[in-house]
Amino acid sequence: MKKIFDNISHEMSQLTTRRYSTSFSLGIRFLNKEQHKPIYAIYGFVRFADEIVDSFHDFNKKELFEKFKADTFESIENKISLNPILNSFQWVVNTYNIPHELITLFLNSMEMDLTKEIYNKEKYDQYILGSAEVVGLMCLQVFLNGDQKKYSELKPYAMKLGSAFQKINFLRDLKSDFESLGRCYFPGIEINEFDNKIKKEIESDIANDFKIGFEGIQMLPKNAKLGVYIAYIYYFNLFKKIKKLPAKEVLNSRIRISNKRKTSLFFVSYFKLKFNYI
Repeated sequence: MKKIFDNISHEMSQLTTRRYSTSFSLGIRFLNKEQHKPIYAIYGFVRFADEIVDSFHDFNKKELFEKFKADTFESIENKISLNPILNSFQWVVNTYNIPHELITLFLNSMEMDLTKEIYNKEKYDQYILGSAEVVGLMCLQVFLNGDQKKYSELKPYAMKLGSAFQKINFLRDLKSDFESLGRCYFPGIEINEFDNKIKKEIESDIANDFKIGFEGIQMLPKNAKLGVYIAYIYYFNLFKKIKKLPAKEVLNSRIRISNKRKTSLFFVSYFKLKFNYI
């Protein structure tokens, strides 16, 4: 039965999210229940595309990515795919009318990771747009479920929040990205020149993104606000932890929030929202 296959597809997206990201998995659980399936579907798709370009070094990544890209749009058009992750994703795209332009921008950014790019400001902004900002917009389309007026109003805020999350990832993974993948996304920065001054400049930019992103969270409908706020709190606390460290330590260790601390943050976030503190 097709319904069984679709259910398996959605379960695979959920499993993918839980295996790859405990933080996002916990955040999704605090969304309205009807939003779980579509957000898992988006994350599963994004994760698989990222995995191709970041991990499959013993295979022809360009060929694999081109097939994944073609299969993505074919599944959306045909409303089915034998790849459970793409079958789940095409469902959310067609159900919530996610603009195909967002998918194209995302895949274009992932494709940039197939080569060792030297990022200037233009390429950096292009990469951030596709890898993070449009993912935020896909999720926003789900949260607002067809309310295009509200979507247009919240669009710039969602983009800034996605941008903040991605820049934190870049900062946290600065050394590993360079050593294992040969990448440094921040424009005009040589890894051996990364110092406290450069770090503070990057942090100032991220702080501004967080500020604008938080304003958007406050305008979200109640059924989405808690889950997004929890993701914000996790990344903002990661940001605060990074800010306290000197540049050398950021380069020499991967900064993390412990599971115990995550749980504490999530419960505090829940009660803040419950009693209208955000």
